[in-house]
Amino acid sequence: MRLIFAGTPDFASLALQSIIAAGHEVALVLTQPDRASGRGMALRASPVKELALASGIAVLQPSSLKKDFSAQEHIRTLGAEAMVVAAYGLILPQTVLDMPTFGCINIHASLLPRWRGAAPVQRAILAGDAVTGVSIMQMEAGLDSGPLLLCESLPIAAEDTAATLTDRLALLGGRLIVDALAGLPLPPQAQAEGGVTYAAKIDKAEAALDWRLPAAQLARCVRAFNPFPGASCAVDGTLLKVWRATAIAGHGQPGEILAAERSAIVVACGEGALRLDELQKPGGKRLAAAQFLVGTPIAAGSRCALPVT
Repeated sequence: MRLIFAGTPDFASLALQSIIAAGHEVALVLTQPDRASGRGMALRASPVKELALASGIAVLQPSSLKKDFSAQEHIRTLGAEAMVVAAYGLILPQTVLDMPTFGCINIHASLLPRWRGAAPVQRAILAGDAVTGVSIMQMEAGLDSGPLLLCESLPIAAEDTAATLTDRLALLGGRLIVDALAGLPLPPQAQAEGGVTYAAKIDKAEAALDWRLPAAQLARCVRAFNPFPGASCAVDGTLLKVWRATAIAGHGQPGEILAAERSAIVVACGEGALRLDELQKPGGKRLAAAQFLVGTPIAAGSRCALPVT
């Protein structure tokens, strides 16, 4: 099948890899413009662009498909049978949605209509969902509201972070999109009218741990914000990243450090306590709590700052 692929991050590159391996002709890859990143702020290509170039596929990087009429015309001339979209990050105007024979097909990392929007993986973990999955959806103008072509569920493990769960969903998405393309045209199924939730984009301000919340909720925050933006807390004026944490029994004033010895840093929460298992100082490496305490002594009885609300 002659396809166009639109995507940007690693999640999308795994889908593209599966499509290439299945023998489809990818006539064009759309991905977001190169972004400055790293300490040197050098321009870096997206994972999808890197894979496309390595596979000899033409790449187009418009900053907006709504305003770039030359990009729209180029897409039109390719005569694609379908466009596959996965975490592209740009809005597709109706004119583009209508161009391919079978329209535009989205790989979405949730069981729609739950968690429509930009951050379905993180929001599922934050909410304490036990199950998520991948939906293959026929795209329309509404936000992730189109009819479903295929769906498959995936359990969320107790230790899953946004990174590990995204990786597993990406593999599932790659398999499902190949199945969907092989079966086109598939009978569309309208999404359920009830149970719609929205996965708003993650705001960095959300990453500040609020010790007034229950420990179980804060443990989910740590998992959901790993790797981005990284849960954080301030101790004695130093902002620390918390990469792994466990909810345990404990009691004290929210933010009070109940223990900081051997391999344990335990902080009282609104309900229970949070054991900080892996931390990072600004400019430092991620360290297990035992190693962290060797270079950064913390006294029991000191406090983690409460975020301003």
